[in-house]
Amino acid sequence: MINVVVIKFKSGGKLYYFSPKQGEIYERNMPVIVETSRGLEYAWVAYPERSVPDDEVVQPLKPIVRIATEKDKEFYEACQEKKPQAMQTCREKIAARGLEMKLVDCEFAFDGSKIVFFFTSAGRVDFRELVKDLASAFKTRIELRQVGTRDETKYLGGIAPCGRVCCCAGNMPEFKKVSIKMAKTQGLSLNPGKISGLCGRLMCCLSYESDYYADAYKKMPKIGSEVGTPDGKGSVASVNMLKMQVKVKIDDKNGGLIFKDFPLQDVRFKKGNQPQQDELDDEEE
Repeated sequence: MINVVVIKFKSGGKLYYFSPKQGEIYERNMPVIVETSRGLEYAWVAYPERSVPDDEVVQPLKPIVRIATEKDKEFYEACQEKKPQAMQTCREKIAARGLEMKLVDCEFAFDGSKIVFFFTSAGRVDFRELVKDLASAFKTRIELRQVGTRDETKYLGGIAPCGRVCCCAGNMPEFKKVSIKMAKTQGLSLNPGKISGLCGRLMCCLSYESDYYADAYKKMPKIGSEVGTPDGKGSVASVNMLKMQVKVKIDDKNGGLIFKDFPLQDVRFKKGNQPQQDELDDEEE
């Protein structure tokens, strides 16, 4: 086991292990200065000191330099205040060069050595001249990084269709693979407008209960298949994988139809009537 402190660089961001500084006591959400491959950075304690198995730690473990001082906080806040003007300047330079790119966010290095601008674009962009323009304007080193549409939503945030902050911006440290197969398994509408997030890609939350639905789906009869029930034979009209119920369409003696819900254990069907795995094999997004 090894002692670590769990650190985050932004709200809802990816979590990292850092080595605690001897003699310091850390509390949740406490600002700290840490050493990274990009130099010193301002961050926050996500979880105080704890012990984790050695195989969970990627060596060498970077150290926490110190708990952030009042001067550190003032410098960080000053950088944050400069962001809107820096973004505006960069947008003007992009427009002047006529580049097909959308500026998403920017970050000031804590040591003041550089500014990193993040952008999205449909294709590759030659931004070499833009970097020169920005370096001349800001008198510091400039980096431009292209990100995807999901990353854009993570940076900008927003309110999802469910009424909560987007998962990627609020509580998802890392993106998870999401596929149309997950929506099919859960019996959701395949209308892109109903299963897509603000980024235009499949909603991240489709993966949350995917394992449960995948297991329940295998136990259910196929819709339209013939099954036996305590009230006689019928065909499956729909299934409820949360209640583990099957709605069966049964012919009554008067020539009409009866729709009735039965617990899964009361429904008899052949294994061949279960959904086949190859019906769900769709490309992941």
